[in-house]
Amino acid sequence: MDRTKTGVKGFDELIEGGFPTGSAMLLSGGAGTGKTIFGLSYLYNGAKNFDEAGLYITLEGNLKNIVWDMESFGWDVKPLQDAGKFRIYKINLHTTENVQRQIEEELKVISKIVEEMGCKRLVVDSTTTLGLWIPDQGKMRHMLYTFADTLKELECTTMLIAETKGGKLDFSAFGVEEFLVDGVVSLYFTPPNRSIFIRKMRGTNHSKSVHAFDINEDGVVVKPRDEILWDAIR
Repeated sequence: MDRTKTGVKGFDELIEGGFPTGSAMLLSGGAGTGKTIFGLSYLYNGAKNFDEAGLYITLEGNLKNIVWDMESFGWDVKPLQDAGKFRIYKINLHTTENVQRQIEEELKVISKIVEEMGCKRLVVDSTTTLGLWIPDQGKMRHMLYTFADTLKELECTTMLIAETKGGKLDFSAFGVEEFLVDGVVSLYFTPPNRSIFIRKMRGTNHSKSVHAFDINEDGVVVKPRDEILWDAIR
């Protein structure tokens, strides 16, 4: 099986060298657990170290703030942007009416960008915000399924970020996302400790333990030899 290295320090050795190429992964966690930094690290490492173009898709936040966040780690983003190896795209939904049609149009735009850039990596931040635009639970779940399925057809290795309530058994916001993907990685923050747990990953003999990680000047740094007891997560 081909593997896409995340480049996140210490993480790839927990998953046999990287994500299965072409797969869709769910990265979930509560507020402040490091999800966005992890996703940006994945794209930055891909562009800088593996010559793989990446697209960061956001539904909220100021685009300049995202770049500033990356630069705060000393990541030189502009040359990658100029070379067409890294791009940020903001999905703009204008009204709660005809959301499905708006999303279909946005997916067409995303597909075009992926083709133009020759993208190999995608990050969507976040499916939680996307789902909130559709109050009807049945329609919302169908929309998330269609969205995730369409992204998989782009043949990128995709990371979908989901905001949860932060509980150790909360793997998604709506209880459906984890069934639409090939793998689930959960981040936790029980001050002062940060931890990461690989819930599932198809075709991968992944670590079954909870591991410590830090966020420092290098971004996310996983400690594959430091294990945390499951009961220590609150």
